[in-house]
Amino acid sequence: MMFPVRIEIIPSEGIVEQVRAKVSAATPLSVTCLPHHGIERTMRTAVELSDAGYQVIPHLAARSIRSRAELTDIIRGCDAAGIREVFVIGGDRKQPAGTYDSALPVLEDIAQYTGGMMRVGVAGYPEGHPLVSPLDLLDGLLAKQPLASHVVTQMCFSAGKIHDYAALLRREGVHLPLWAGVAGSVPRTKLVALATQIGVGSSLKFLSRKGPLARKLLSGDRYSPDTLVAGLKTTPGTVAGIHLYSFNSLDAVPNDAAASSPSALQTALIRGAARDN
Repeated sequence: MMFPVRIEIIPSEGIVEQVRAKVSAATPLSVTCLPHHGIERTMRTAVELSDAGYQVIPHLAARSIRSRAELTDIIRGCDAAGIREVFVIGGDRKQPAGTYDSALPVLEDIAQYTGGMMRVGVAGYPEGHPLVSPLDLLDGLLAKQPLASHVVTQMCFSAGKIHDYAALLRREGVHLPLWAGVAGSVPRTKLVALATQIGVGSSLKFLSRKGPLARKLLSGDRYSPDTLVAGLKTTPGTVAGIHLYSFNSLDAVPNDAAASSPSALQTALIRGAARDN
């Protein structure tokens, strides 16, 4: 069984050219929204990639949106570029830039503006959130469920935790498809440095407390999610797909005809088939 795969990229300088050179247009792409970049860069990158023929999912961080008018402009821009799906999070800004302080009101306005036609992903936290209680996280997902199309988990290094989280959601009444957030085959030093930068340092701290498991996963020059993905396959139907955090390390993607299928791409990324420059 091969999972559908989407790749998350960071909208840094030159990433559009890098993606076009190394990633098949058959592969869906997710574009992050970091506080120091802002939504403008996310949307600019997403539109460029959509114009190049990719299926693109821009991240919209609620606390970075300055007004309802700006959200309307974003949705209008998505529509013009043929973008039919977004991923909405609260965001890491300490102070909201404007009207929105959490994801739910953004979901409500998107549903109103698009008549429910825009697909919207929301975040899930198998290992919890440093600032939000587990009960509040669950209540938040239940409130978002009628407006959302799926859940994407934070980066996780344990198949067991993802399975347990899926079981918890189903038991508590959240039935949205669950995409597992998985780190791609990247250099170990890049994983450690960039995971902290994009806000999943807590996941690595969790991992570092696990002793032999951490040594196994973070040993050698390159992290590989091979074992994690194999573990996710043991319970069919739990996970709808793999959301691969690439950290813009796209050199594991083979630039040849075999990369035209998502399954070939998944195999290459998970096994780290190529060099990282």
